Amino acid sequence: MKKYLLVVSLLLPLLGVAQQKYDLLLGGYTPVGQDKGISVYRFDSASGKVDLLSQVEGSLNPDFLALSNDNKFVYTCNVGVKTSVEGEVSAFKFDKATGKLTLINKVAGGGTNPVHISIDKENKNVLVSYYSSGSVTVLPINKDGSIGAVSQTIQYIGSGPHKNQKGPHVHMTKFTDDGKTVFVADLGTDRIDIYNYDNTKAQPLTPADPAVELMSPADGPRHMEFSPDNKFLYVIQELSAYVRVYKYKDGKISFVQTINMMPEGYDKNGGADVHLSPDGNFLYASVRGDADKVVLYAVNKQNGKLTYIEKYDVSKAPRGFTIDPTGSFLISAGQDGNTIDFFKIDKTTGKLTLTDTKINIAQVTCLKWIAVE
Repeated sequence: MKKYLLVVSLLLPLLGVAQQKYDLLLGGYTPVGQDKGISVYRFDSASGKVDLLSQVEGSLNPDFLALSNDNKFVYTCNVGVKTSVEGEVSAFKFDKATGKLTLINKVAGGGTNPVHISIDKENKNVLVSYYSSGSVTVLPINKDGSIGAVSQTIQYIGSGPHKNQKGPHVHMTKFTDDGKTVFVADLGTDRIDIYNYDNTKAQPLTPADPAVELMSPADGPRHMEFSPDNKFLYVIQELSAYVRVYKYKDGKISFVQTINMMPEGYDKNGGADVHLSPDGNFLYASVRGDADKVVLYAVNKQNGKLTYIEKYDVSKAPRGFTIDPTGSFLISAGQDGNTIDFFKIDKTTGKLTLTDTKINIAQVTCLKWIAVE
């Protein structure tokens, strides 16, 4: 019997049976009076149930996470605890067997109020986006997974017409699939800057040609997502709560469509996060303000255009959400509602159904997946 089970377990990947268990890593702001940073939950995509594995003490306010490509290391950008704008970068070793994280080191990140961190394809550098200082920094990754001192800083200048655009506010860096190009969203100046990326250089970012894609005034580009086939780029606009669609090829983008998330006249827009289903058939986008919705669109995979389907109520301030790797569940974190909602996805229609599974946890802003081996 044991031999039979072993054979079946070895055949499952070959038969295309989907992985069912994942570790769900949660980052965010640490509640006052607590000393917990990242939380790790074990998620079963077959049942939709979760169990707490670990919580990391220290390394406060890890508001965004990035994973090394081998999932052995986790990197966070940390908002300072003495003021609201200090910034640090932390490196952790991840134990795949237990789901526990061990701090390797922590360094100054070179900017103020970090809101996003990304890692290159070969695990050579992390890129950190700073909202308050309006800058991007590059920090090298050492062979032991630790983070080195800042090797490059790009400082943005300018402003926009919206009251929240008094200066530059970098909100995300996004690598292309081949790792050769980086897109940078600056919410404060309504633009996306485009860079060539070469991690063999100490300063790996150099302006591409063209180097800038302008949004509409007071759009506030925030987060970006490529389609699974890498033919299209979707950009959510925080201030206007629009989603802009671009065709992508060879490091260049060309405009396709703009679609509004909220009715005309709604003036409390707070577009936040955007993700596509693994099959690329549906796009989901979250909006805060006082709306607190996840909006569903159908995707035309030939031209990238979006068609509105419907909206869903979620826990207050859905700054971050995620779709599990099997495409079966959407998990939305209510930063101010202090609840994480689990929705079942109908893979045929893309529509969501709220389940009984919830996590009651405060101030979560980022969710990441690691497959359980």
